[in-house]
Amino acid sequence: MDDGTGDGENPSSDEVDEIQRAWLRERPGTPVSSIGVITRIWHIAKLLEDDRRATMLELGMDASTRTLLSTLRRAGPPYRLSAGELAKRCRVSPGAISQQTARAERDGHVRRVKSTSDRRAVYVELTQAGHELIERTVGDLLEHEETLVSSLSPEQRDQLADLLRILLAGLDRRARR
Repeated sequence: MDDGTGDGENPSSDEVDEIQRAWLRERPGTPVSSIGVITRIWHIAKLLEDDRRATMLELGMDASTRTLLSTLRRAGPPYRLSAGELAKRCRVSPGAISQQTARAERDGHVRRVKSTSDRRAVYVELTQAGHELIERTVGDLLEHEETLVSSLSPEQRDQLADLLRILLAGLDRRARR
C-alpha cells in the first residue's frame, strides 16, 4: 500500500500534488488543475530528455542527428525530403535544420541533392552510411524506451497516447494562431 510519499509504484500523491495544494492554500480561488497535467509533463519531459541523451551517448549519436536520420528513414525510399519538410517534421526552425544537415553531411550521413525538375529545390537524402547508422541504433533505442513505459499496461499506454494526442493537437492549433 502506498503511503502517499510518492515512493510506491502507484503513488496516490506526489510532489506535483503538493505544489497544487500549496497554490490552493496560498491563492484560494486560483485555477490550479493545469498543474497536475503540465507540471507532470514538464517533469516527465526532463527525465525523458536526460535519459534519451544518455542513451544516445551510449549508442554513439546525438539526439538531433538521431531525429534527422530517423525522419529521413521513416520517409521511405528514396529516404529524401526537402529541407523545409524536414524542419517541419523535426519540429525545428529552418536554420536549425540547416545546421543539423551540414553536420550530418560532414559526417557522411546525408547528402544534399538538387531537384531535377526545379533548380531551386534541394533535398536532403540519407546516405548508405546514415542508413546503416540509424538501423544500428533505432532498435536499441526503441527497446530501451519500451522499458520506460513498462509501468503502464498496454491499455493505459493507448489511453495516455490518445489523451496526449488531443492535448498536442490543441497546443499546435494555439501555436499556429
